[in-house]
Amino acid sequence: MLKSLLGAWALSACSAEETQAVEDHLTECAPCADEALRLRDAVGLLHTDRDLDLDPLLRSRVLENCLGRRPARIPVPDWATSYDAETARLDALLRDIGESEWHAPVRLKWFEGERPVSRRTSVAGVIGHLLAVDGLVSAALGLDDPLGTGTAQVAPTERTEAYWQGSYHPPTRGVHEPWREQSHTLIRTVSFAGRGVADLTVTYGDFALPMRDSLLERAFECWVHADDIANAVAYPYEPPSGAHLHGMIDLAARLLPAALAGRRRSGLASPSRHLVAAGAPGRSLHLEIEGSGGGHWYIALDSPAAVGSPDHAVAQVAMDGVEFCQLVAGHVPPEEAAAGQDGDREAIRDVLFAAATLSRL
Repeated sequence: MLKSLLGAWALSACSAEETQAVEDHLTECAPCADEALRLRDAVGLLHTDRDLDLDPLLRSRVLENCLGRRPARIPVPDWATSYDAETARLDALLRDIGESEWHAPVRLKWFEGERPVSRRTSVAGVIGHLLAVDGLVSAALGLDDPLGTGTAQVAPTERTEAYWQGSYHPPTRGVHEPWREQSHTLIRTVSFAGRGVADLTVTYGDFALPMRDSLLERAFECWVHADDIANAVAYPYEPPSGAHLHGMIDLAARLLPAALAGRRRSGLASPSRHLVAAGAPGRSLHLEIEGSGGGHWYIALDSPAAVGSPDHAVAQVAMDGVEFCQLVAGHVPPEEAAAGQDGDREAIRDVLFAAATLSRL
């Protein structure tokens, strides 16, 4: 009789009298005491307080272990690994949310000229946006474009608007699999294509990037919009790994001189002070990025053809890596972005605003 109560006792489901009787019996019966301990250990596993969300680095560790035992015959190129990782992380988030959360409102933010801009959509609408813009990379590789033929030169904003207007209203979770299949196809294609594919040109309307930088830019946008979605559905989401974050920061730093020159042509930045020959060191801003993915960059201030140099630095800005990426994404006002500033105030302002205008829908 008392042995039949051991399960209920382990679950704390006995009455006070039964509990006392079982515990008195356990002091006298070694076999029942052993069984009681095993049952209590088993019950302990059912009452864990651990976070049920998978460790975001779990996939990387599993792949590292697998590849250590059997290296891939056709590995993903180093320059495409951040896109591979960020699309996989977003895919995991999307598979974990409920049906109704696909219609949760998401406000996309970016920066134009001197002011922040935003646009309201849904979780499904964000994935449609990523699908439409990733189609530019597909077109450059000769793959199918989700918007059809003749759209390869259309700028990202116009592509997104065309996709939203041509899709069901509102967009549904049906966009998930086409987006994921497209990202798989892109990764598979660049992995099999060989070295030359890294230098293919991907055109984004009024600017272009080589394929290696384009997939890095797409990884950055995938992370930024995954974070937008996670905030909308109250889902925990971590920044990219340090190595991938460093690559994203490096791309933004390399694009800053051209962005600054563009603002100068539009009358939004101070005039050049000291032009030098192409390839020569010129007046620079020292960008110091702290934390994971950090490092030191020297941004040429007067011409994108000049070379940034520590010997010609006239100002310094120190920022956390994630905060700098939020600035580049247009999510942080330039006036509030820098944690530390020193030197030429005009140069600092110009670079911070140029960083914010790297953002777009």
